[in-house]
Amino acid sequence: MGELEHVRVAVLATDGFEESELTEPVKALKEAGAKVDIIAPHRGDIQGFRHFDKTLTVPVDRTLKEARAESYDALLLPGGALNADALRTIPEARIFIQRTDAAGKPIAAICHAPWELISAGVVRDRLLTSYPSIQDDVRNAGGFWVDREVAVDQDLVTSRQPSDLPAFNKQMIRTFARAHAAHR
Repeated sequence: MGELEHVRVAVLATDGFEESELTEPVKALKEAGAKVDIIAPHRGDIQGFRHFDKTLTVPVDRTLKEARAESYDALLLPGGALNADALRTIPEARIFIQRTDAAGKPIAAICHAPWELISAGVVRDRLLTSYPSIQDDVRNAGGFWVDREVAVDQDLVTSRQPSDLPAFNKQMIRTFARAHAAHR
């Protein structure tokens, strides 16, 4: 039995996600026993990228209109500038993030995904990291930006980029497991 047995994780993503930042955390979550749903603005598949090049597509399990934050124990926000910039403009995505945060459920975000946290209004007075190019956005939203492979603030786990994935995945699983045990 894995550390995340009986844990339901929502993964908010859309076209333009950074391939490794979705596939590697999802694989780690599933190996730890979590039930993972890919949630996107539209049905069908979403298009992944490796930097600027299209790669694989991932099937969508639920749309943002169908999914409810209350149905999940944790939230993963993969990176990719196109992905994060698109999702941050969608009211249902911002509401999903706000409800997850307000319920005290853990959130893991990597690379450009903190843009979504900023647009949802959940970074003020929080410690986080991100892709370096958006550090000013984090600071301007009232967050405390640090340059390290993983930053943890209560149940918020953030990382900078694909090279941080091993540390990110380990901390994400640890944080999700701790939060789930505390809410039982």
